[in-house]
Amino acid sequence: MPPKRQGPLQTVQRETDDIKRQVDSLIKDARLSGGSGRTEAYQSRCIHLQNLVEETTRKLKKLTKADEPAPVGNYDQRKMEEECRLRGIEEKLLVLVQELSPPQKREGGPHRSSQAQEDEEEEDSSEEDSEEEESVEDEEEVDEEDVVTKTMEQIPESGTATYMVISAFKGEQEGDLTIQMGEVLTILSKNEDGWWLAQDSKGSKGLVPKTYLKRYSDQDEDDDEEASEDEELESKRKQSSNWDSVRRAITEIDATDVLSAMGAIPAGFRSSTLSKLLNEGITYRASHYIQPELSQSKLSFKDLFRDPDTGKVRQRTARTSLTLTLWSCKSIPTPGVGVQVLSRHIRLCAFDGTQVLSNIHTIRATCQANNVKTWSFSPRMTGNLPSLLDGDCFLRCNSDAPELGILFELGVTYIRNSTGERGDLSCGWAFLKLFDTNGAPVPHRTYELLVHGGTPYEKDIEVDPSLTRGATGTGMFQQMMLSRKLPKLFLKLKSPNVRTRSQLSALPDTLVGSLSSIHLLVLHRQLLADILLMDRATMQNADLICSPLLATFPEIMDQSDLLDALRKSWLEAESNMKRSEKRDLPLLKRKFVRVYMDNMYPLLYSADLPPPRWADEMVENQRARVIFNSSLEPFHTHTPDSPPRHQAFDISQLTYDLLCMAQ
Repeated sequence: MPPKRQGPLQTVQRETDDIKRQVDSLIKDARLSGGSGRTEAYQSRCIHLQNLVEETTRKLKKLTKADEPAPVGNYDQRKMEEECRLRGIEEKLLVLVQELSPPQKREGGPHRSSQAQEDEEEEDSSEEDSEEEESVEDEEEVDEEDVVTKTMEQIPESGTATYMVISAFKGEQEGDLTIQMGEVLTILSKNEDGWWLAQDSKGSKGLVPKTYLKRYSDQDEDDDEEASEDEELESKRKQSSNWDSVRRAITEIDATDVLSAMGAIPAGFRSSTLSKLLNEGITYRASHYIQPELSQSKLSFKDLFRDPDTGKVRQRTARTSLTLTLWSCKSIPTPGVGVQVLSRHIRLCAFDGTQVLSNIHTIRATCQANNVKTWSFSPRMTGNLPSLLDGDCFLRCNSDAPELGILFELGVTYIRNSTGERGDLSCGWAFLKLFDTNGAPVPHRTYELLVHGGTPYEKDIEVDPSLTRGATGTGMFQQMMLSRKLPKLFLKLKSPNVRTRSQLSALPDTLVGSLSSIHLLVLHRQLLADILLMDRATMQNADLICSPLLATFPEIMDQSDLLDALRKSWLEAESNMKRSEKRDLPLLKRKFVRVYMDNMYPLLYSADLPPPRWADEMVENQRARVIFNSSLEPFHTHTPDSPPRHQAFDISQLTYDLLCMAQ
């Protein structure tokens, strides 16, 4: 059998592996030799490897998915992981350059005398005069040495930049350093993106977020320049997070800052944090969390099991499994003149105070024209209520975080009338903690949550400071009047009934979604267990699986209108079934596959269906017409004279890649 053809991305991965082996070997040889006798040889190898890393990084950035000879799942994520690996290798080389540098090259700072500095300046000027007379080859060698010297100058000496960890951080990617609260670190390099290269007391090195560190108190006698820099970093720590997207939303000047300066939005509005996370990829989408999670050995599944006696998915209990109903939001400020609101919505997810623990679920709100500050959910309408408007949700989360709760971000999608620029604003946020200080679940009842301004990482910020600016008096009546003006979110936590509890137990350990589509998720989970646990030849078999439903159902999860169409088609099919047929699980699964393949699969790749675009009324109406016409005239009823139009075929439409799709 001929060997498989390697794609460009796989070739870069192999080159990265080879560079990593060379770097590890160089580090080992340099430390065993003790830096005696062969320092220059090791430095030249460092420069050579740095050039290889830069060349491989440039080659990786030029790659596109179209260059691959065969479909590659999660192409963008794999490409990003390779970039992180190359950055980690580059940081290791920088640290090695510092260790190999002679002591006289690292000496300097405020301890040197002025005479020594003048002598060095004279030597530098004489060296520059001599370099101008050298050949082109000599200039290239000097440039390489200057690069190494400049790199060493950017890295502070060991012991001169010591920081204490103020919050524990667990490394998420290769090259990250896991740290514990109270630990003292030595900072080797400070990067502009907020990730610093640090070394702990055991000698381990890696990247850590600067927002998790503060200046160590024993270093108060450092020079004034470093002290002023640390005070500035400490003042900005409260407005930072461990995500680059959140940092950009707070610190960079964007349309939100312009609108706030113009007075078009209240002072507590921010660029939407959860919207940025959704736009980064599929990590925080439901299509990612419905996939099975592999165990640590990668040979079995951690959260997917099948009961051999009943043939059903084995039910699993989670720490949090509940349903909730969003009722309304009151006194929500609105953008001013010049900004047109396209959508009002709430995004919710599981949250522990520092990071998002689940997918992000979006519910669109409605309001009356004469009262735009009051949002409502689940409006009354004829026919089935779209899942996007359904305020009844479920939440499952198996995290053991003591601060586990539900984060609600109130947001609007807007367009500027003058420039036509679109964007997402956060009108505030609310947090409902699900466990008390003793670890007991909070009671299931109605909650009235105060909406805070800013982002979830900012504290004590009001949505609209003008509401409380003129408030005077501390009496009960004044407090009651002030409380009525503040923005609030009303919701109700409910304990699921027996049937809903049984359905929730069949779902993944962590998932947030609409309660109206839970029966579809259960059927998908059942088919997933049958194909992955029973139909495969062996559990170690990782070949592509021919299953159009498993391959394309995640795309349905991220398009609410298609999910509603599937729900409607399945309800019509169930209405024509007998009661005994509804209890026959094998028959139900066959019926579900047939309904999906007859109605949803052709529609998903129809050329007449435009790509989804959030809060675009024209696109939503076009998609609604195509979906409605397909329900009146199924795709299998088209005549040869008027065949349906489809997108170009791709193998990923038919095959399920277990290794790429699983978590």
